[in-house]
Order: sequence, then structure tokens, then C-alpha cells
Amino acid sequence: MVISIERADYKGDYNIALRFSDGIERNIDFSNFLLQAKNPMTKKYLDKELFKSFTIKHGDLIWNDYELCFPVWDLHEGRI
Repeated sequence: MVISIERADYKGDYNIALRFSDGIERNIDFSNFLLQAKNPMTKKYLDKELFKSFTIKHGDLIWNDYELCFPVWDLHEGRI
């Protein structure tokens, strides 16, 4: 079965609630990932307005045309 993201809702700070095609729902906190990032292209998403600009494209959660994205299965399992 191919898993994809059907819905993503911003929940405040760096938290996004995700609903997957198999019905699983997860709340993912991206704060540790962003705070520990070394790459300035990733660190810039500490700007909450920029962080909130995510979209779902082809079942993936992405920022700025795949500038930042995460493996769907990792998100499905609740880890990044």
C-alpha cells in the first residue's frame, strides 16, 4: 500500500497535524529538527510565517517547491 498525506493542519509553534491515506493521524513537532539544523536553507523555516507556508503536493508535505520535505513513511511513523 502506498501511503500519502491527505491533510495537514498547522497547530501552532512548529506543530502540524497530519492525516494519512490509511486513516492514521499524527501530530508532528518539527521544532527540534529546525532548532538543530545546520543548513541555513533549513534554519530559515524557524520563521513561523515561512514554516506555515507548507503545502501538500502529490501526497508529500513540502515547503517552497520541495526546498524542505520529509519522507512520508517517517512522518507516518511519527518521526523526523
